[in-house]
Parts: sequence; structure tokens; C-alpha cells
Amino acid sequence: MKNHLLLSEEMEQTILPTYGTIQENGMRFHTAEMVEFNQNSESLYFNDDQRRIDYVLVYEDEILKEQTKNTKKNLLLKQKVSDDGLVFVKVHAPWEVLCTYAEVMHIKLPIQPNDLRQKSSAFNWFTKIFSVSENVINPEQEFFTAPFEKDRISDFYINDRDSFFTPATRSRIVQFILSRVEYAVKDNVKKFGINKLLDSGIYKAAFPLHDCRFNVKSEDARCQNERYLLYREWAHPRSFFKLQPLDFVRKYYGEKIGIYFAWLGFYTRMLLLAAIVGLCCFLYGYKSQESCTWSKEVCDPNIGGSIIMCPQCDKECTYWYLNITCESSKKLCIFDSFGTLVFAVFMGIWVTLFLEFWKRRQAELEYEWDTVEFLEQEEQPLPEYEAKCTHVVVNPITQQEEHVPYTMFGKCLRMAFCTSAVLFWVMFIYKCMTPILLPMCFLQLSLEKNVYIPVMSHRCTSIYITRLLLLSMI
Repeated sequence: MKNHLLLSEEMEQTILPTYGTIQENGMRFHTAEMVEFNQNSESLYFNDDQRRIDYVLVYEDEILKEQTKNTKKNLLLKQKVSDDGLVFVKVHAPWEVLCTYAEVMHIKLPIQPNDLRQKSSAFNWFTKIFSVSENVINPEQEFFTAPFEKDRISDFYINDRDSFFTPATRSRIVQFILSRVEYAVKDNVKKFGINKLLDSGIYKAAFPLHDCRFNVKSEDARCQNERYLLYREWAHPRSFFKLQPLDFVRKYYGEKIGIYFAWLGFYTRMLLLAAIVGLCCFLYGYKSQESCTWSKEVCDPNIGGSIIMCPQCDKECTYWYLNITCESSKKLCIFDSFGTLVFAVFMGIWVTLFLEFWKRRQAELEYEWDTVEFLEQEEQPLPEYEAKCTHVVVNPITQQEEHVPYTMFGKCLRMAFCTSAVLFWVMFIYKCMTPILLPMCFLQLSLEKNVYIPVMSHRCTSIYITRLLLLSMI
């Protein structure tokens, strides 16, 4: 197994520019350098204990694979080697690269500690019982944040360069760069992005590294054991009753994963209320099954026992009495009772309340996590979309130049094509339905006017056949 380091300073490839933020010449990088990797499986650093591994690329070396096969032919191995012919490229992003792309991506970073006091709720004593102890997972210090700018780097709260960018942010920046790296030019068309290399099989995998092991506390002083704490205090089955440490989840996995688990926990708590009401309605139906009127009539020998039902099949089935369905009618009363109606009305109200309360909760998280207007202002377009943006137009609102994938003529052409396609299918459906609906209209008119039906049916049949022949010619 080989270990590579990709240093992002002077590589002989060009980063695909993000329109409006990076110049056309891009940033230069130098070729990968062969280095020795720290053999400690729990370490996320190289041997110098300074450079952090932010991303890993995996590809297969055919020469190394062939050498391994020849070695296996001459040796009797009892243990299967899983990394035959695999080369791991460890990607490290230096400080300058992180600062440059943090500004490009408009990443919000701390400028000073938040000294605003928060009012404690009256229910804090209750939720504290189910929360993770602060001695285990320390609450994160809150900061006022702002989009990063290299020219104002002195205004940001930087105590340590190594910890200023969180591991999730570092991996996000590296993934942003890799998705825009140009690797070939064919027929004047640029090919770029790690995703295309993965789809074509050139690279086998591309992924960021986790923080040590999840089930055993690491002895490495550089490992913060965040993954281990999340497993023990959040993902472990014995912690099912505890509230989710959403701030800690957001810190480790990022905002997108954090907002997903926030929604999942909120949805589960709201379902608990619906489950309680549903259980009460079920118990009401179970208690009232003996007093169900139509079930009593079915079970009554004088009513249900005197009603003879027709056979359910033609040959082997016989006639049967209605009262033999007495037990099934009682069970049906459990779910077809007044409680079912109450539960249906409750669920209609529950859905509305769920959506409204989730909007409130989402707004709270957006404010706490500084993701307000994140999608509208800060999320960068996909590189595949940027590559198609070859036309420049002036935004009538901002009066700034913007890159778009097509001109106004192309937009009108697409709208005309879509409109004609919709009109074609509307006319096609009309042509198909007219031969069916027209005979029915004639029959209805003939019945209302007492016209001789055989004559009208003959005419309708002729019209129907004529319409089918015309339709087949289209």
C-alpha cells in the first residue's frame, strides 16, 4: 500500500473558477509528493503531527496489483490482504487555501464571543433530566459570526489556526475544490470534477476521515473523541431516552446532517402525541364493541340468524347465515367506531400543528446555527451547472453581470417547445375521449326524448366507428 500527500499550493492543474470570485487563471498546484504516513491507525495527521488529513482518494495501481499477485504465488498466506494494489492519496489543505476558499464559499466564521444572556425556561429542569450531561459533552461556546474575508482576517476570532476551521469545514472546502479540478481537455471541452473520475472508475473512492474509532476511546492526545462521545451518548441503544445533542451533531457532521436529525427528533416527539391519542381511540373501540348496534344485530339469532346469504362462489359454495360473521363484526367495531372519527379529526389538526411548530423550530435552529438565508445567498452552484454557463447577461435588479446556460432566444425556444408539447397531448386526449363520450351523450338524449333506442344505437355505433377510423389516420 502506498501513501501519497497532495499539497495544495502549486499543483500543475488548474482549479475550475467559480464565476465572479476567482480569476480565469485560477490557483496553481504542484504534483503529489510521496511521503511516509503515520502508521498509527487512530491518527489523522502525518508524521510531523502538523498536517491534518482532510480528504482521502483511492485508486488502483495495476503494476502494484500485479506485483502482489506474483508475491502471493510464491508465498502461502493465511491472511487475506484487502488493500492489494490500492493507492491512497491523502489530501491536506494549507492555511492559505482554506482562507481563500472560505471567502469564495462565504463561510460564516466567529468574530467575537456571544455575551448575550439567554433566558431560562420553566421546563429546563424537566428537559435537563433527559439531556446529555454537560460534564460529558461540554456546551459549545457561542460566537457572533460573519462571512469570512481575507482582507479582514484580523477581525476574526483566531486563537489557533489548527482549530479555527473545524474538520467538517475543512472537508467541505476540499470537496469543493476537488469537484472543480480540471483533469483533461478533449475537443475543446474541459473535463473536471472528482465525481466524473469516480463514475469512470479512475478513482475507486473519495471520502473524508472520521474522528478515530467510534466504540473505543482513543489514547491519542490529538484525537478529540467526538465520534466516540456521539456513539456513547447519542447512538447507543441505552441512550434512547436522551435528547439529541444537536449542537454537537452539527459540529461533527455539519449543518445538513444536523438539521436532518433535528427534524427526525421533532417528528418522533410529535408522533408520540398522535400515538397516545390513537391508543385511546383504540381502547375506546375495544370497550364499545359489545355495545355496537349493527354488531348486535348480526349476532342476534332472530335477526342475523334468519338472514340467508348467497353463496360466495358458483359451484362448491353453499348458502350461509349472516350470524356466522359475529366475531369478525365485533372486531370490525374496534376500528369502525366513534373513536376512529375522533382520531381522523385529530390527525387533520395534528398535521397542521406539526407543520407550524416545525417552522418555528427550524427558524430557531437557523438563527442559532447562522444558516439564515444560507441557500439563497451562500450556497455555491454545482460545478456541472457552472460549466454550462457560457453566456453573460446583466441582472435587471442588481445590474451585475451573471453567467447563464442559455440566451433569451434559447429560453423562448424551450418555452415554445414545451407549450407545443402540452397542446399536442391535450388534443390527443381530446381525440381519444370524444369517440367514447359522444355515443353516451346521444344515448342520454334519446332516453330523455323517448326516441326509439335501437335506431339511435345504430347511429351512435356508426359515428363511433367513423371516429375510430379518423383517429387511426392521425
